Amino acid sequence: MAGTASPGLVWVLIEHRGGWPPNGFDGLELDAGTKALLSSAAWTAGARILLVRRPGPRPRHGPKRWAVLRYESSGAYQQLWGTWEREEDLAGIVTALASPGDPGLPPVVLICAHGRHDPCCAVRGRPVGRALSERWPELVWECSHVGGDRFAANVVVAPDGVYYGGLDAGSSVATIEAHLAGRIHAEYLRGYTDLSPLQQAAVAALLERFGPAGRHDYQVTETIREGGSWRIHITGKPPHPANIDVELQVRRSAPYQLTCLAPSTGSVMVYEPTSITSDERLQRNSESSD
Repeated sequence: MAGTASPGLVWVLIEHRGGWPPNGFDGLELDAGTKALLSSAAWTAGARILLVRRPGPRPRHGPKRWAVLRYESSGAYQQLWGTWEREEDLAGIVTALASPGDPGLPPVVLICAHGRHDPCCAVRGRPVGRALSERWPELVWECSHVGGDRFAANVVVAPDGVYYGGLDAGSSVATIEAHLAGRIHAEYLRGYTDLSPLQQAAVAALLERFGPAGRHDYQVTETIREGGSWRIHITGKPPHPANIDVELQVRRSAPYQLTCLAPSTGSVMVYEPTSITSDERLQRNSESSD
């Protein structure tokens, strides 16, 4: 799974309690002008629009919520929230996309449960949504398609920008509990949305080698192609290694059934770490070259 998180720094969440069209927001029967306004603002901001709803029984009436979540590399994530009842109320999202958000709010936990996009997401995602919402009812939402149906159940923590996959009810609670405590594990990690696939895979390899770490404990500083492989240089905060090089090979997988609805088999890129060199060895190599 490492290296498969979809890129993105800004998310727009729109609560929609009814059924979701296969193509999510684009398929909603909204006023054409409102939809065009939102789509244009989201495109300008580089934002992804997701439909959301609470797991389990939901009220049929009453105001619904929207949010703009923004990732900041400094760690000062920003959020703006509002409500809507009439379609024109969604114009508040346009203003929010151009405004600074509120820092310090807890993250949002999104579980893909978009069954009309791919049934695997609903079958595997909804039990995860129920389990997580029992533990963190205010943080958890089901959401529309986030990419990587083959990894259902998929969970995205935003605006942290962290993708997890292959979860079930039990593993999801343990994974999110660790995440909220500042310990991201490699086992179910798909990647960080501010990094390229190669960089995501390199960070996942470090977490597997050296143990869990916080979202900003490692920073990618250099990505170099060397012949048929790649070298990713990463710096770490104490108590993690200060300097690490991860070498990776890139290959294409054998064809297989990628999603429940896929009409035929397909192949994907796989990022395989071949070596991890940390501080002590890097120092020895530098001294020998001198």
